[in-house]
Amino acid sequence: MTSNFKNSLGLALLRVLSSVMLLTHGIPKVKKLLNGNFEFADPIGIGATPSLFLTTLAEFVCPILIIIGFKTRWAAIPPAISMFVAAFFFHSADPFGAKEKPLLFLLIFLVLVLTGPGKFSIDRK
Repeated sequence: MTSNFKNSLGLALLRVLSSVMLLTHGIPKVKKLLNGNFEFADPIGIGATPSLFLTTLAEFVCPILIIIGFKTRWAAIPPAISMFVAAFFFHSADPFGAKEKPLLFLLIFLVLVLTGPGKFSIDRK
Protein backbone atom coordinates (compact mmCIF):
# COMPACT_ATOMS: atom_id res chain seq x y z
CA MET A 1 0.00 0.00 0.00
CA THR A 2 1.25 3.43 -0.86
CA SER A 3 1.51 6.18 1.71
CA ASN A 4 -1.08 8.26 -0.18
CA PHE A 5 -3.57 5.36 -0.06
CA LYS A 6 -2.99 4.86 3.67
CA ASN A 7 -3.45 8.57 4.36
CA SER A 8 -6.67 8.69 2.35
CA LEU A 9 -7.97 5.55 4.03
CA GLY A 10 -7.15 7.03 7.45
CA LEU A 11 -8.94 10.28 6.60
CA ALA A 12 -11.97 8.34 5.32
CA LEU A 13 -12.16 6.32 8.53
CA LEU A 14 -11.77 9.45 10.67
CA ARG A 15 -14.33 11.33 8.60
CA VAL A 16 -16.99 8.61 8.42
CA LEU A 17 -16.75 7.09 11.90
CA SER A 18 -16.59 10.38 13.79
CA SER A 19 -19.53 11.74 11.79
CA VAL A 20 -21.59 8.61 12.46
CA MET A 21 -20.86 9.04 16.17
CA LEU A 22 -21.89 12.70 16.03
CA LEU A 23 -25.11 11.72 14.25
CA THR A 24 -26.14 9.84 17.41
CA HIS A 25 -26.32 13.27 19.07
CA GLY A 26 -27.96 14.98 16.10
CA ILE A 27 -30.81 12.53 15.47
CA PRO A 28 -32.52 13.22 18.83
CA LYS A 29 -32.33 16.95 18.05
CA VAL A 30 -34.00 16.41 14.66
CA LYS A 31 -36.77 14.44 16.40
CA LYS A 32 -37.13 17.26 18.91
CA LEU A 33 -37.53 19.81 16.10
CA LEU A 34 -40.01 17.63 14.21
CA ASN A 35 -42.09 17.19 17.37
CA GLY A 36 -42.24 20.97 17.83
CA ASN A 37 -40.27 20.91 21.07
CA PHE A 38 -37.95 23.90 20.91
CA GLU A 39 -36.69 23.77 24.50
CA PHE A 40 -32.92 23.81 24.43
CA ALA A 41 -29.96 25.32 26.22
CA ASP A 42 -28.90 28.83 25.23
CA PRO A 43 -25.20 28.89 26.11
CA ILE A 44 -24.22 31.87 23.94
CA GLY A 45 -27.35 34.02 24.35
CA ILE A 46 -28.96 33.76 20.89
CA GLY A 47 -32.15 32.08 22.13
CA ALA A 48 -33.17 28.48 22.64
CA THR A 49 -34.74 27.95 19.19
CA PRO A 50 -31.82 29.34 17.16
CA SER A 51 -29.41 27.37 19.37
CA LEU A 52 -31.35 24.16 18.73
CA PHE A 53 -31.53 24.83 14.99
CA LEU A 54 -27.81 25.59 14.67
CA THR A 55 -26.84 22.63 16.82
CA THR A 56 -29.06 20.35 14.73
CA LEU A 57 -27.41 21.66 11.57
CA ALA A 58 -23.97 21.02 13.09
CA GLU A 59 -24.75 17.57 14.51
CA PHE A 60 -27.05 16.14 11.83
CA VAL A 61 -26.79 17.88 8.44
CA CYS A 62 -23.04 18.54 8.43
CA PRO A 63 -22.06 15.00 9.49
CA ILE A 64 -24.05 13.61 6.57
CA LEU A 65 -22.15 15.88 4.19
CA ILE A 66 -18.87 14.88 5.83
CA ILE A 67 -19.67 11.16 5.56
CA ILE A 68 -20.12 11.40 1.80
CA GLY A 69 -17.21 13.80 1.55
CA PHE A 70 -19.13 16.72 0.03
CA LYS A 71 -17.73 20.17 0.83
CA THR A 72 -15.98 18.50 3.73
CA ARG A 73 -13.81 21.38 4.86
CA TRP A 74 -16.78 23.74 4.98
CA ALA A 75 -19.08 21.11 6.50
CA ALA A 76 -16.60 20.43 9.31
CA ILE A 77 -16.67 24.04 10.54
CA PRO A 78 -20.16 24.03 12.16
CA PRO A 79 -19.52 20.82 14.15
CA ALA A 80 -16.19 22.25 15.32
CA ILE A 81 -17.91 25.45 16.47
CA SER A 82 -20.69 23.47 18.13
CA MET A 83 -18.18 21.33 20.03
CA PHE A 84 -16.22 24.44 21.04
CA VAL A 85 -19.42 25.93 22.49
CA ALA A 86 -20.29 22.64 24.20
CA ALA A 87 -16.85 22.33 25.80
CA PHE A 88 -16.15 25.95 26.78
CA PHE A 89 -19.61 27.44 27.35
CA PHE A 90 -22.12 24.69 28.15
CA HIS A 91 -19.67 22.56 30.18
CA SER A 92 -17.51 25.47 31.39
CA ALA A 93 -18.06 24.74 35.09
CA ASP A 94 -17.96 20.96 34.68
CA PRO A 95 -14.92 18.76 35.35
CA PHE A 96 -12.63 17.80 32.47
CA GLY A 97 -14.39 14.44 32.04
CA ALA A 98 -17.57 16.24 30.91
CA LYS A 99 -15.58 18.36 28.44
CA GLU A 100 -13.54 15.50 27.04
CA LYS A 101 -16.02 14.24 24.43
CA PRO A 102 -16.74 17.65 22.86
CA LEU A 103 -13.00 18.43 22.91
CA LEU A 104 -12.24 15.19 21.04
CA PHE A 105 -14.93 15.95 18.46
CA LEU A 106 -13.55 19.51 18.17
CA LEU A 107 -10.08 18.14 17.49
CA ILE A 108 -11.34 15.67 14.87
CA PHE A 109 -13.35 18.27 12.96
CA LEU A 110 -10.50 20.78 13.09
CA VAL A 111 -8.24 18.12 11.54
CA LEU A 112 -10.81 17.63 8.77
CA VAL A 113 -10.99 21.39 8.17
CA LEU A 114 -7.21 21.46 7.78
CA THR A 115 -6.68 18.24 5.80
CA GLY A 116 -9.84 17.84 3.76
CA PRO A 117 -11.57 14.53 3.12
CA GLY A 118 -8.89 12.52 1.32
CA LYS A 119 -9.36 10.85 -2.05
CA PHE A 120 -12.29 8.62 -1.00
CA SER A 121 -14.89 11.40 -1.20
CA ILE A 122 -17.17 13.26 -3.56
CA ASP A 123 -14.89 16.30 -3.21
CA ARG A 124 -12.06 14.36 -4.92
CA LYS A 125 -14.13 12.97 -7.80
